[in-house]
Amino acid sequence: MPVAEITDADDDRIADYRALTDVELRTRWEPPNGLFIAEGELVIERALRAGYRPRSVLIDAKRLDQLVELPEQTPVYAATPAVLESITGFHVHRGVLASFHRRPLPALDEVLATARRLVVCEGINTHTNLGALFRSAAALGMDAVVLSPTCADPLYRRSVRVSMGEVFAVPYARATAWPAALATIRTAGFHLLAMTPTPDAVAVQRLDAGQRARPALLLGAEGPGLSTAAIQAADVRVSVPMRRGVDSLNVATAAAVAFWELCRDDPP
Repeated sequence: MPVAEITDADDDRIADYRALTDVELRTRWEPPNGLFIAEGELVIERALRAGYRPRSVLIDAKRLDQLVELPEQTPVYAATPAVLESITGFHVHRGVLASFHRRPLPALDEVLATARRLVVCEGINTHTNLGALFRSAAALGMDAVVLSPTCADPLYRRSVRVSMGEVFAVPYARATAWPAALATIRTAGFHLLAMTPTPDAVAVQRLDAGQRARPALLLGAEGPGLSTAAIQAADVRVSVPMRRGVDSLNVATAAAVAFWELCRDDPP
């Protein structure tokens, strides 16, 4: 496999990897150019297994012997740790990055047609929370994710890393009309369960069989939670019971508890 040495951070061949810590810049660069960045061998392997096509790989020159198997003709660029840091803006402690081509997202109706248990995210714009949600959804049995227009990008590097590549394992769609998409989800046969710490919410373990049938669990952003419109659209308000005066959990943690409860009767 041919390897090109990179000694200059301004080399045009590695433009995909510049300033990876600048969220605003990456948001302007990655989706419009149809790419995303995967970090670390395990995540790269999972992206390849999921069928994503690599654009290129950027690796610590000392780790070339650890490089995962890549499709032929994938450009491989090697650099010293110092040059890698000057390119990306951080110490690449996993030693390898890959740029991948994005794929067109499925339509909302397509995702709804193939799912039994749905995660619906409204305004979750923290990449770490979104990545953790996808990892828990994959591990605990949720079938698909629907994102409101204001949710963060699941394929942003931090989301991909926190999910350990499980963003590639869970189908997701981005709703273009919000909150109108909630009516579409209900029409598809799902029960809308709004996660909220309000006193009138039903403890998630107390949901009856009808409420558990084809659940669509609504999750809001850290802090503000779900919008009034989303809560009003729900069939049931649901909570994770708290003790010792704690008012709520981090959204990704609360989601994991609810995912387990909704999926616990299915064998792994």
